[in-house]
Amino acid sequence: MSVLVDKNTKVIVQGLTGKTGTFHTEQALAYHGTQMVAGVHPKKGGETWTGAGGETLPIYASVAEAKERTGATASVVYVPPAGAGAAIIEAIDAGIDFITCITEGIPVMDMVKVKARLEKSNSRLLGPNCPGVLTPEECKIGIMPGSIFKKGSVGVVSRSGTLTYEAVFQTTNAGLGQTTAVGIGGDPVKGTEFIDVLELFLADDETQSIIMIGEIGGSAEEDAAQFLKDEAKKGRKKPMAGFIAGRTAPPGRTMGHAGAIVAGGKGGADDKIEAMRSAGIAIADSPARMGVTLVEAIKG
Repeated sequence: MSVLVDKNTKVIVQGLTGKTGTFHTEQALAYHGTQMVAGVHPKKGGETWTGAGGETLPIYASVAEAKERTGATASVVYVPPAGAGAAIIEAIDAGIDFITCITEGIPVMDMVKVKARLEKSNSRLLGPNCPGVLTPEECKIGIMPGSIFKKGSVGVVSRSGTLTYEAVFQTTNAGLGQTTAVGIGGDPVKGTEFIDVLELFLADDETQSIIMIGEIGGSAEEDAAQFLKDEAKKGRKKPMAGFIAGRTAPPGRTMGHAGAIVAGGKGGADDKIEAMRSAGIAIADSPARMGVTLVEAIKG
């Protein structure tokens, strides 16, 4: 059983011909043969993309055509902010099962339209403004550095891109390795949330423990903690470690991610930490101790 992506996942690249899309597509193709099968550009249909290593991919004028020709079930969006919302909607309308959007800075109103379209579809969106997803030795979608991953037993889910890599690096060094790492992104309006990924990790037999990394702002961590409490009552529980970023941020000031805004007395670090602890999550007191904290939680 896999979480979100595996070696059989075929991926269309929206925004392939730009510098960012080109670089990360080359990296993905080099990572255990991740199946990037086509690019999409409305004005370059019929052309061929060539990577630095001589790799080639066909370019189609639309996602629908690319899906029909390749049988792809996933897409990754590297389109600039002004057009990224429309690119996601195109993928939804084409019936793509799993869409990952890396783009940062998409206007909130564009994402509100995306969210409305998403809720009427069978598509799952990861992001935007996220590092993507990686299942070690099988599939890399997005910008995560594949070299730090090791196939193993830890599921990682995080709002922070950088701390995703830190958790992966630490669990690799601890000899645990990962099943899948999922960066959900920190924007206030996005697709996949903590609960969606935690549900997948709890259901996955290969995922034996979980690291969850949150941030100040919003209530996603508190919602996830309540979900974990409810699942524990049903007998579904796994050792977990957690960390909340932004604990020292001044109240009322925007810090980094658009979603990391503490306002109206909600979204503070202490409330999130308390909620996560009450759900049985061992909280690391420093991002440098996420791996150690998980090892301690596993040992009980």
